[in-house]
Amino acid sequence: MQKILVVDDDPHIREVICFALQKAGYATVTAADGRQALSLCEREKPALLILDILMPEMDGTEVCRRLRREPADGHLPILFVSSKDDEIDRILGLELGGDDYVAKPFSPRELVARVKAILRRTGAPAGDGKSAKLQHGRLRLDLDRYRAEWDDIDVVLTLTEFGILRTLMTRPGKVCTRDHLMNTAYELHKIVADRTIDSHVRRVRAKFAAIGADPIETLHGVGYKLGPCE
Repeated sequence: MQKILVVDDDPHIREVICFALQKAGYATVTAADGRQALSLCEREKPALLILDILMPEMDGTEVCRRLRREPADGHLPILFVSSKDDEIDRILGLELGGDDYVAKPFSPRELVARVKAILRRTGAPAGDGKSAKLQHGRLRLDLDRYRAEWDDIDVVLTLTEFGILRTLMTRPGKVCTRDHLMNTAYELHKIVADRTIDSHVRRVRAKFAAIGADPIETLHGVGYKLGPCE
């Protein structure tokens, strides 16, 4: 039974989310503020974090920043939940490393569907027991362990960022439109905006730029493609 950490300062919201998740077969742990959430992440090792943005003590964006700085939690999927439905806030959450975003008021069924979609992307692909890998030039992806490497340097990606890079690596040199990336990196792609994909790609580029690499090329007005990675 996969464990979900639900973080929200509103006890009613926590109760609604936990009820929906438990009905869908997930175990739940709850936190009322950001500091408690960080402590529980370390102790409980959840499979996914549902994180409210506006909270006392420490808000959700700061929790996300701190988790993404920790190698052990760099891959932890984060689903942001907030009453702020402004596009700027949605993009901010994704720029910080969130995998998805749901605005309040939300449908519990939609939230569970998004949780399932994110966790489905964490499942190791079926195979013969050998590690499934992709390589293009100096870039390597380990599909079983969700690890990205450039010249043996680990690059910590979120699940959505990993999914985008994996899609590009299966089509080296070919252009992937935003629609194609939505279809492959998101299982609920019909409610994902173009800017969401752009935000994730910017984060991937920033992480590789930090080690002097730039594996993704932009074709303005069309989409993205994998560069030579030399």
